[in-house]
Amino acid sequence: MRASINTTLNYSHNFDLKKRKKTQIKFIIFHYTGMKKEKDAINKLISQNSKVSSHYFIKKDGEILSMVPDLYKAWHAGISIWKNYKSLNKYSIGIEIHNPGHDNKYNKFTEKQIHSILKLSKFLIKKYNIKSKFILGHSDISPDRKKDPGEKFPWEFLSKNKIGYWHNLNEKKLQKLRNQKISKSEENAFLKNLNKIGYSKNLIKKNNHFIKILTTAFQRRFRPKLVNGVIDKECFIISKNLI
Repeated sequence: MRASINTTLNYSHNFDLKKRKKTQIKFIIFHYTGMKKEKDAINKLISQNSKVSSHYFIKKDGEILSMVPDLYKAWHAGISIWKNYKSLNKYSIGIEIHNPGHDNKYNKFTEKQIHSILKLSKFLIKKYNIKSKFILGHSDISPDRKKDPGEKFPWEFLSKNKIGYWHNLNEKKLQKLRNQKISKSEENAFLKNLNKIGYSKNLIKKNNHFIKILTTAFQRRFRPKLVNGVIDKECFIISKNLI
């Protein structure tokens, strides 16, 4: 039992032995497992051979497993950037949620999982004073490598419960802007907005392939109803609102 939340201990060996300070924890990063079987996902995260782990694991039935103590650095984020932070394992709590993912018939997250996400997130936000803009998905901090937790993750619902953030624009008005072409100057402004939000400046500078990857990550997070990697008027207006 951990203060105000019930967890089941299922410890992983995969973490740095050096303890960090409570004040170093600034982010919550959500992941999906991307594996067909829940049992296999759990076994991977606790196996010494896998070199991956997370602090918490949320099962399909909502049960929360505690795998790595908060003050130790779990190996969940890998190569990652957000704003001026690099290698986000140092600064974050990683939460894995069982879901087969995009390669295995990506499902909606269950109501019990969402209930546990709410409960665990609120507990961590309060304990570590985590800012709403520092609650992210793996695809936000590693957009060229990851898709999780994906467009079916309930970001908008969570933001209404003060977990993470969302735009405050009218959905019906926004939808009219979907697929509307934008000018080159608006496209450039959109990319600058992505950088201001926190997405990697290095990827923006590379080429059109990486711009599409970044746009896709942005859509998964803030415009999940259409994820196509194409910058349209709706994406541009949402990015302006977010900053």
